[in-house]
Amino acid sequence: MEYTLEVIGVPVSDLDRAKEFYESKCGFHVDLDGDVMPGVRLIQLTPPGSGCSIMLSIGIWETSPGPTPEPGSLQGLQLCVPDIKQAHAELTARGLDVSEPVQYAEQDGATFMYFTDPDGNGWSVQEYRVRAGTPLREAIGP
Repeated sequence: MEYTLEVIGVPVSDLDRAKEFYESKCGFHVDLDGDVMPGVRLIQLTPPGSGCSIMLSIGIWETSPGPTPEPGSLQGLQLCVPDIKQAHAELTARGLDVSEPVQYAEQDGATFMYFTDPDGNGWSVQEYRVRAGTPLREAIGP
């Protein structure tokens, strides 16, 4: 049985502000925006080219087991791109406050840049050049 990671919940304090940020500044596609149950609005957005989406919601956390995450408490979300300089140019042109790319080592996969959403949820963008021509499954093997 294969399992795919499809949606990651991102805790935010203001749904409309977060939707505007992810759609306008990050370029994510809005897949869904609506009430999914009484008192629960859900917004699902997908980064261009990604098979995994993010879910923004206020009220959904109370319907699942475990603690309710605080807005801004999610850190370590990671996007991968084949060309970090191009991604930096696109994101800054959209008005996103993203750090300059930092190369930590020479090998592919060791260059990153960083940003946060309006609540402080932390993101990194990793350059992984092999993905430009090789799908992930082929790049990393079985």
